[in-house]
Amino acid sequence: MHTMNRLNGKTAVITGGATGIGFAAAKRFVEEGAFVFIFGRRQEALNVAAAGLGPNVRTVKGSVSDEADLDRLYATVKAERGTLDIVFANAGAGSQARLGEISARHIDEHFDTNVKGAIFTVQKALALMGQGGSIILTGSSAGTTGAPGMSAYSASKAAVRNLARSWAEDLKGTGIRVNVLSPGATATELAKEALGEEGQKVYAAMTPLQRMADPSEIGAAAAFLASPDSSFMTASELAVDGGLAQL
Repeated sequence: MHTMNRLNGKTAVITGGATGIGFAAAKRFVEEGAFVFIFGRRQEALNVAAAGLGPNVRTVKGSVSDEADLDRLYATVKAERGTLDIVFANAGAGSQARLGEISARHIDEHFDTNVKGAIFTVQKALALMGQGGSIILTGSSAGTTGAPGMSAYSASKAAVRNLARSWAEDLKGTGIRVNVLSPGATATELAKEALGEEGQKVYAAMTPLQRMADPSEIGAAAAFLASPDSSFMTASELAVDGGLAQL
């Protein structure tokens, strides 16, 4: 248990919140005193997450690529809490296709979720947010370095990085901050499955800290960006990547 209560009384939304980085952030936010709405596509995963997070959590099923689902999410937040302090636009899609094998569907999968989904997750939240609000977007080390066979994913994360730069300008005078949290290789269930034993070793070896991140380490960084401790940060990228994209 963390003794810090930096998020006492705050209300947060986390998309892609049932598993991986989203779940790790939800756990940390709740430990620090927040009430958290986790949004995800699979009810079963949401139920398991809620059972593990305790009473200060609500689940809403839906996809960030569906505007009606997002409207329902924010209607629920408004009905139950009235206002919103933290939005962690974390839902993401990532799969491989090398140049020469990229389909229109492959591009749409990545951009609908990672870019369009992030845009509407934030835009639809703004009516509930105000002074002291924090928006966090999940980027990726791949948005800086690129990644072989992952150009659609990497380009979508480079776009996310730029959204924060533009939105910091658009949000001037509102008291709402927006920053990007860019993890490197993180040992989520999804990543472990996608990379396999061998791929995990490759990423660990490529990282100066010689290992993948534990999701809780990314969750801790998300809590920092959500909290007043990062009050003078906006339009920034916080790399929590073990040095992967820094060298």
